[in-house]
Amino acid sequence: MVVAVKELVELLVKALVDRPEAVQVSEVEGERSVVLEVRVAPEDVGKVIGKQGRIVQALRTVVKAAAAREGKKAVVEILQ
Repeated sequence: MVVAVKELVELLVKALVDRPEAVQVSEVEGERSVVLEVRVAPEDVGKVIGKQGRIVQALRTVVKAAAAREGKKAVVEILQ
């Protein structure tokens, strides 16, 4: 997968949190899919998830659309 999707996720997540230096995005690539694992500081997890999961759902929608342009499926996971 083009690194642009990973960088997009990193940029968006860093804009949401209080400690952007703690944001880490790793990529686990399969044949037809990609899992983007996002790690943030423990106190920032709620900011990335949002009320009723709305922020993380919006992030997943953007990533899904970007990955679809490349013919892949993408999943965003928030790790603690």
